[in-house]
Amino acid sequence: MNKPTNGLPPLEWVRVFEAAGRLGSFTAAANELGLTQAAVSQRIRNLETRLGAPLFDRQARGVALSMQGEAWLPHIQAAFGQLLGSTANLFESPRQKITVAASASVIELWIAPRLPAITAALPNVQLTFETVQRLPDYGMADADFEIRFGDGLWPERRAKRLFTEELAPLAAPALLGKRKSGWEHLPLIATSGPRVGWRDWHAANGTSLPPVPSFRFDTFVLALRAAEAGAGVLLGSLPLCELALASGNLKRLTKNTLAMEHTYWITWPATVPDYAEHQKLIDCLTEPS
Repeated sequence: MNKPTNGLPPLEWVRVFEAAGRLGSFTAAANELGLTQAAVSQRIRNLETRLGAPLFDRQARGVALSMQGEAWLPHIQAAFGQLLGSTANLFESPRQKITVAASASVIELWIAPRLPAITAALPNVQLTFETVQRLPDYGMADADFEIRFGDGLWPERRAKRLFTEELAPLAAPALLGKRKSGWEHLPLIATSGPRVGWRDWHAANGTSLPPVPSFRFDTFVLALRAAEAGAGVLLGSLPLCELALASGNLKRLTKNTLAMEHTYWITWPATVPDYAEHQKLIDCLTEPS
């Protein structure tokens, strides 16, 4: 290799190197960048000459990063990511529309009470909400943000927790006035889905197994409305039931709570750069750390 020339190489050569190194193929890089394979190969050779070091090992069945190329690639990707983020922050126009995909329960019980604060923080942004019920539905939503239930770890997505999930038995005051003994003998309301249920509650508290719930709903918000109507006792999410508790529509029946490892997270693609509206919406929807 020739002696390297002082100064940075042309950005176009570096961009071609990043694509070829990430994809592991000159042909794939050419397809992504809209170049010919020969043009990619030429730019890589120009870059290697400029740097004075081989970036790829040419093999019979393709190319592989050399030791120098493998060591340099993460630095190039980090630099490109920083450049993309700063460009978006400084020069992109404010986003006029943000789409959020979430369950009906989260939209009604967590997001809707925070809409006045969101409007104040993002006065020129239209928020569009798409209701999803199952994980596969997110693939059809094509949303800027997806609110998911889980451990916060999803491939190629960043995430921030909305709240810490805690469950406790809740019931309407009218139902409690009718009881002749402990609340455990009142009708129970269950919710289908990823949350733990009544068996887990009783196991954690060392009490006997409960009877089969009298009612089961496929969304939490419907189960909550049934509890507010006095139909039975709900093992409720305290964060999602905060308004029902504050208004007196429901009352907690024990001081004990059942903490859950999984909860709701606002998530977005890891490749999307941060922008001002993005962070303001996240701040409005998440509890302080």
